[in-house]
Formats: sequence, structure tokens, C-alpha cells
Amino acid sequence: MTKSEIRNPGLWESGELKISWVRHHMPLLEGLEKEFKAEKPFKGLKVALSVHLEAKTAHLCEVLSEGGAEMYITGSNPLSTQDDVAAALVHEGLNVFAVHGATPEEYESGIRRVIEAGPNIIIDDGGDLVSMIHENYPELIPNVIGGCEETTTGILRLEAMNREKKLRFPMVLVNDAACKHFFDNRYGTGQSVWDGINRTTNLIVAGKDVVVAGYGWCGKGVAMRAKGLGARVIVTEVDPIKAMEAVMDGFRVMSMAQAAEIGDIFVTVTGCEDVITTEHFMKMKDGAICCNAGHFDCEVSVAQLKEIAVASKPARQNIMQYDLPDGRRIYILAEGRLVNLAAGDGHPAEIMDMSFAIQALSARFLADNRGILRCAQDDNKDAKGDRSMLLKVPESIDNEVARRKLESWGVTIDKLTEKQKIYLYGK
Repeated sequence: MTKSEIRNPGLWESGELKISWVRHHMPLLEGLEKEFKAEKPFKGLKVALSVHLEAKTAHLCEVLSEGGAEMYITGSNPLSTQDDVAAALVHEGLNVFAVHGATPEEYESGIRRVIEAGPNIIIDDGGDLVSMIHENYPELIPNVIGGCEETTTGILRLEAMNREKKLRFPMVLVNDAACKHFFDNRYGTGQSVWDGINRTTNLIVAGKDVVVAGYGWCGKGVAMRAKGLGARVIVTEVDPIKAMEAVMDGFRVMSMAQAAEIGDIFVTVTGCEDVITTEHFMKMKDGAICCNAGHFDCEVSVAQLKEIAVASKPARQNIMQYDLPDGRRIYILAEGRLVNLAAGDGHPAEIMDMSFAIQALSARFLADNRGILRCAQDDNKDAKGDRSMLLKVPESIDNEVARRKLESWGVTIDKLTEKQKIYLYGK
């Protein structure tokens, strides 16, 4: 019997309360749980999951388990794991290897433990599971039917592996599904980032200059919510098309070097590294607040800030103050990690209901097509005509999630008549 590694099993009742709350606000997963329980699409399969370990993720794990999966669970960020939620899953009999505030060694141990179980399906958030199994456990790769990735950062890593022909099993790009990035990235990130900032700082946003680095779907959501809260919003970008879009959406656009002198609150949402560095810290106002909403803690270079600071101290829970030689203070939220999860509860339950429904249905797609996916890769070519291991979410899954969500809202839409179909698409 696998022994889980969590902080405190006695916290399970608190975790169960959190999970119970989100269950009642995630109708799509509720419906899938009933279907999976009856159909058992994952019977005999091991699923390794590395996603931010909080209540909504826990409910996804429950749904997959009800579908017959043997679950091996870890977190995808040391600060987003909630120990009471981990305890609740262990109390239900699932295998969990994650603790809040994990050291780098503890975090890596959790990744290793779920891989060492020999998974058949991988559900990843940021690419750590896929990277680890390729680098350190290649002998386990033949067991893997495929996997799902739900973040922009993770997809960038997968695309790099695919280009280099190092990716050895199919991966479904969940983040690229319309029901994922249109809603999760824009509305989910937009709200949860400001939930985390406001909860942590207890400061007003109205009247402040907010700098949003990156104008992808997540950046659009963060900028939109900042504007709604009364901020003057500045966007920084490296993509001229996205920069032009930000201008037409009514935001000021400039370089980070220019914005550094103006901003009161800085939010990075790029998926890249070194977005805010020493050059920018040296220009910032006294009391400037920096935080990150990209996956990894390298967008705001806290390491460079530590090098130029003469002192540092906690200013408030989840806020570190850095004193510069000239007396200015710069504040970093949540150690530069994902502010919406490290300093909050992540995306709203109704949003993650859609994202996790896509994850669950994509995992079922992998299970239903085991044995033929690798052969099908011969017909799955990239732009250069090379064999690709990257799979789009089937359009039928995207449409099914949208249909179910509309039904849960009590919303009815029109359908094309046969005549209209012929008009649009021909016979």
C-alpha cells in the first residue's frame, strides 16, 4: 500500500468542508462524476496529477477516482498546496504527496513519487511531470498512454520538446481549448489575481497606476479587472499585435523601463523570465508592489532584488519588504510565485468547473483511444510536416463543455436549420 506524504492527516475535516463547498458550485464535474462512476473509463489505469492542490483540484481527483482511476497526486506549486485539502483526499483513500511551503527537495520528491507509481495518464500543470519522466524515468514512458497540459507555460515547454523530437507520448493541449483560455485565462485569472492582491495588501486599487506585463488572455483579464476596480492601467508587451490590441482596448502601452517609473502595482503575466529586473527596481517608486501571475517564480526577479537590497523583512503575511540603499521600499507578494494561488484560493469554482471538465473529458479521450494514439501520430503533422506529439482538444469536447455549461445556467440558444446548414456549408 502506498503511503502518502502530507503535512497533517488530522486536518481532513477542514479540507472536506472546502471540497464540499466547491462540489455544489461545479455542476459539470458533478454530471461527469455520475457518468464516470457508471462507465468506469479509467478502470485499471493509474493517473499522475500535478495541479495546484486546493479544493477544486481535489474534486477533479474525486471525479477521476470515481471513474476507476488509481490516483497519484502532487502539487504544481509549493505555496498553493493546502494541507487540509491534501489531508481530505488521503482520508478518502487517494495517494497524495504534497505539503504547503515545500522546500525544493520536498517539491521534487512529490513529483518523483507520483511518477514512480508508473502512470498511464499524466495531468500536468506547468510541465514538471512530463519533464521529470523524460529526464529521469525513461523506462516508464512505454506505460504512458498520453497526458493533458492546462497552462501556457507548460505548453511552451511541450512545444520545445516536440520541436526537438524529445516528446515521446501524446499530450492534449487543454490550455488551447476555447472553453479554457477564453474563460479560465481571461475571467478566472482576471478575478483571482485581484482576489489575491486585495486579500494580501488590504489596499485600494482605485486611483493607482497598475502595470500589467503581457497581454495574452490572462493579461487581458488582469487588465480588464484592474480597470473595473478604478485603476489607470499600463500594458507592457513584446508582441506588436498584442500591444496594438491593448491600445485599442483603451490602455496605455509602453516599455517596462518607462512603466517602472510610473507604476504603483506591477503584475507579470508573460510565461517568460526576467520581466522585472534590477533595471526596473532601480526606477520604481517608494512602496511599489510587485507580483506574478505567470506559472513560475522567475518573471519578477526576486534574486536580483535581493542582491541590490540592503535589508529585507516581512511587511505583512505573504508580503516581503526590500529596502534599497536610497531608502526606497519595494514589496514582493507571495515570494514572486502565483499570487492568485499562493496568496488566494485560485480561480472561482464555476470557472474551474469548465477547465476541469475539459481535463476530465480529455483524459477519457486518451483512455478511450489507448493503443491507437501513437499510431495516429503519423497523421498528426506540425507546420513543417514533421510528426507531432501535440494534440488539440477535440472540438466535440469543447462544444460539449460549452453546451453543459449553458444548460447549468438555464440558457437556451438557437440551432441551425437544415436549410441554413446548406447555405453556410453546402450540401
